[in-house]
Amino acid sequence: MHKLGKVLILLFVAMLFGFGLFCGMKVSRWVGFGSHARTHSTPALLVQVQALSELVTIKYVIEKVEVLEMPSENMVGQMIGSQNRVLLLAHGIVKAGVDLQNLQPDDLEIRGKQIVIKLPPAKITDAYLDDKETRVIDRSTGLLAPPDKDMEQMTRRNALDGIRRAARNNGILGEADARAKAQLTSLFSLLGFEKVEFKRPALSGAISEKQTP
Repeated sequence: MHKLGKVLILLFVAMLFGFGLFCGMKVSRWVGFGSHARTHSTPALLVQVQALSELVTIKYVIEKVEVLEMPSENMVGQMIGSQNRVLLLAHGIVKAGVDLQNLQPDDLEIRGKQIVIKLPPAKITDAYLDDKETRVIDRSTGLLAPPDKDMEQMTRRNALDGIRRAARNNGILGEADARAKAQLTSLFSLLGFEKVEFKRPALSGAISEKQTP
């Protein structure tokens, strides 16, 4: 009888130990301290990538003096070299970035601790003149050359085209592309990825670049 009591006590203790171990494993899973590897959902990653859209935009501010001269349409006026002239100081804003909003789940590929993203090429997203800073410096109307009401608008359009070209020539697209890659590499590094590879969509060519956070 005494031995039977000891056996029952040992069985009871073993049951308590097993129950405690089972509960401990459950709790550890609930609070995220298990030994399982961290997994990432592609749609969830896509939402975080799209949230960077504004951060990867770069802005150039460019000033340009634009001159437009229109010769008189009158024969006599043409003979004497009469013309209308507008001199404009244009203050332009050009923005460029990589469109992350239209990325699809297929544009992200997870390979363990490496992630591959199909990154669209950078493009100019907006270009406009700051009306508060843009002004006509000089305007003249030639003899026998009736004033042209559209000359200022034409001058503004020409100035904006020139400012857009200047931004391209000064490397705004390259800077926008580099900023997008840097921001994405930083994001994926924080999420635990060790390698980030960028590819261009098929229509843009088979360019790929690897980044190490």
